[in-house]
Amino acid sequence: MPNKNLFKQALAAGQTQIGLWSAFPSPYVAELLGGSGYDWVMLDTEHAPNDVPQVMAQLQALDAARQPRPTSAVVRPAWNDPVLIKRYLDIGAQTLLLPFVQNAQEAQAAVDAMRYGPVGIRGMGGSTRASNFGRDGAYIADAHRELCLLVQVETRQALGQIEAIAAVDGVDGIFIGPADLSASMGYPGQMRHPEVDAAINQAIGRIRAAGKAPGILMVDEARARECIALGAQFVAVGMDLILLRTAADAVAARFKDQSGMVVQTAY
Repeated sequence: MPNKNLFKQALAAGQTQIGLWSAFPSPYVAELLGGSGYDWVMLDTEHAPNDVPQVMAQLQALDAARQPRPTSAVVRPAWNDPVLIKRYLDIGAQTLLLPFVQNAQEAQAAVDAMRYGPVGIRGMGGSTRASNFGRDGAYIADAHRELCLLVQVETRQALGQIEAIAAVDGVDGIFIGPADLSASMGYPGQMRHPEVDAAINQAIGRIRAAGKAPGILMVDEARARECIALGAQFVAVGMDLILLRTAADAVAARFKDQSGMVVQTAY
């Protein structure tokens, strides 16, 4: 039988899942993060120099991590593309976060790419890591039960399609992308603009009302807690690159004669 997807089970049970965004293409870092106690770690390939072999090693590292509780992997392919989806599923990813889903048709295409025929278009692989290299005879019939699909709504236009996207059978959660949303709304880099905050607040409520799990990346702790209070269910509250950058800059600043503050970026 396919491995149980604890992340999917938690979302279905209405439990809040706290996560960490990871952009380091390193299994060593993935194993370290897997022992930190997060519910999930997002392995990025859209804005990080990551690819299929590296992600597979990171999945193995998360499985091997000495952890206080299991840490689920969420993989973000670079695009809502059936070939990329197939490759990440075949190496054992069970939860995918697909960027820039604009409408119900694109959400349905993602669902189809996650499922084998005759209900989907996922290509059959004989001996993949996902099926324990062909040893799991039940994988083809049962894989869809443990696969979790999260889609990103990150433009003003996509916000208007939340209910239609949520109505697509096979979509488990809808993730709000604050950075791209701010740009789409005319406030690039201003993720905490009042209008952006208001749009996100409304979107969280609408996603929950539609019966799906809302998610977001928010490294501002106070704002992350606000989103959780509003009903966001899977929330990434930090990013490994930022954690390292912030700590490294702070140590350097204490020992170097610097003028001015450390420059902060949007993330």
